[in-house]
Amino acid sequence: MKHIPRKRFGQHFLTDDGIIHAIVNAIDPKPGDVLVEIGPGLGALTRPLLDRIPHLHVVELDRDIITRLKKTWAPERLTIHEGDALKFDFNAVIANEAKQSSQNSNTEKIRICGNLPYNISSPLLFHLMDYADLISDMTFMLQKEVVDRMVAAPSTPAYGRLSVMLQRRFHMEALFDVPPEAFDPPPKVESAIVRMIPKSGSEIIALDEKLFGEIVAAAFSQRRKTLRNTLTGKLKPEEFVKLGIDAGLRAENLGTADYEAITLHVTNRNGFFVIPLLR
Repeated sequence: MKHIPRKRFGQHFLTDDGIIHAIVNAIDPKPGDVLVEIGPGLGALTRPLLDRIPHLHVVELDRDIITRLKKTWAPERLTIHEGDALKFDFNAVIANEAKQSSQNSNTEKIRICGNLPYNISSPLLFHLMDYADLISDMTFMLQKEVVDRMVAAPSTPAYGRLSVMLQRRFHMEALFDVPPEAFDPPPKVESAIVRMIPKSGSEIIALDEKLFGEIVAAAFSQRRKTLRNTLTGKLKPEEFVKLGIDAGLRAENLGTADYEAITLHVTNRNGFFVIPLLR
């Protein structure tokens, strides 16, 4: 039976064989990889991925699609994690692999891919940040506007909170664009493929992550206003001078390193103890 795409799940199914081939090549799955696909849908990526690897994990919420997946692939080929990717504990993948004694996979790291629903893409990316130390790489299809924001440089129109938060934790590369005609039904926006590779512990400055997020959110809360106004509750005028930051700039003019410096300054001023993010 034909599956009717559900608006509430943001379903747009990829149908272009050329694009599918290009995405799978970008993912480049290898036997032994512990690969997780978020939102497998009707299997456009699932099938070619399983042509290259013996086993795949998928995270799916739609019960009708879950039923289809179970009828199409045996459990030894496809492990289905039923539920919302926004709430999914990716440690469960490692735990599942550990139970499969017949699988000779490297369970230290997982790889993640998928055509992410546009309506939850940003919160899902923030959710995945919590599992960066478990992940070797991620390859996603997202709304092009979101990808542009993810990889944007300071002082460009697309640069914002999402840029800063993700660029602190990941190396990112926009790979190629995907037109609306590649989907059924066609979305009203362009899509793009992005690769994300978590930074190593040596590349990340240890700081108070919660405070860093608060400072970045405050800075970008009113984009037209200067840092003097948006960070008034965080920094005094003389502290901007001490940090070498022009208080007359706007949030988009600062790089990730600037926000890290502000966070460390506020932390040291308040006498907080910082627990390293990664060992």
